[in-house]
Amino acid sequence: MDDNLLPAQATAFALPAASVLALHGADAVKFAQAQFMSDVASLADGQWQWSGWLTPKGRLVAFFALLRFDAQTLWLLLPDADADGLREALQRYVFRSKVVLEARRDLRVSGAVSPPAIARAAQLSAAGDGTVEVDLGTPETARVVHIGARSMPADAGKAAEWMAFDLLHGLPRLDVAQSGHWTPQQLSLDRLRAYSVKKGCYPGQEIVARTHFLGQAKRGLRLFDSDASVDTGSDVLDGEQVVGTIVSRVAVDTGSVLLAVLPLEHSMHGLTAAGAPLRAQPLQEGLAR
Repeated sequence: MDDNLLPAQATAFALPAASVLALHGADAVKFAQAQFMSDVASLADGQWQWSGWLTPKGRLVAFFALLRFDAQTLWLLLPDADADGLREALQRYVFRSKVVLEARRDLRVSGAVSPPAIARAAQLSAAGDGTVEVDLGTPETARVVHIGARSMPADAGKAAEWMAFDLLHGLPRLDVAQSGHWTPQQLSLDRLRAYSVKKGCYPGQEIVARTHFLGQAKRGLRLFDSDASVDTGSDVLDGEQVVGTIVSRVAVDTGSVLLAVLPLEHSMHGLTAAGAPLRAQPLQEGLAR
């Protein structure tokens, strides 16, 4: 993969697709543990992990970074999903739980290709002005997210580079059309340690655990680039046979960076999407937490 797909050193810029959903109350952790696919109860105060919310059939509705400030305060940092829509969907399961769900539209999310001041790996930090810092970098490339009241300039080019970096490292960025279609295994979210097969029940847990313990995962995430513009939802073809689906894409100067769900045994050679050849690339490591 060409190095010019990696973000250049720059000041902070807005990540306009990102939003924050807050959970607070005496049952915040209990509620999250029962609903989300990661082991929230084992997460220490001041740390974060990748997580998600599934349908009862084990399909991913929303993927997010789950930040735990204390036993009564959690934030979901949503790269793509709408906080208001997710709050409304989750509200149906609150019942008598002592938890309040709040879409934090007062908060702005920005990114910078620079080392975090304090946050490191899974350890987050909060500054005196209330700004929260999250380390979204790898050992090779520093990146930091800031969540706070301050707005940063929009820069579509830098936001696209940021997203391309996510895709290069196997972090799926799912638009609304992809919600509810894919299991965690099909999206290879084990690479990010984003789900648990050992904790108690949560929506879709039976499907996730059965697939894991019986070794039935037959499809997974694969990385490609292309000189052409290819939309999400496009079929991946081997000759005239449909073998997969494009689930994430971002346009870059050289064309497109793409993530696709494909059979694990496929060679990934000679494939096309939207009439354009696809070049297989290795997924990079470093975003697991």
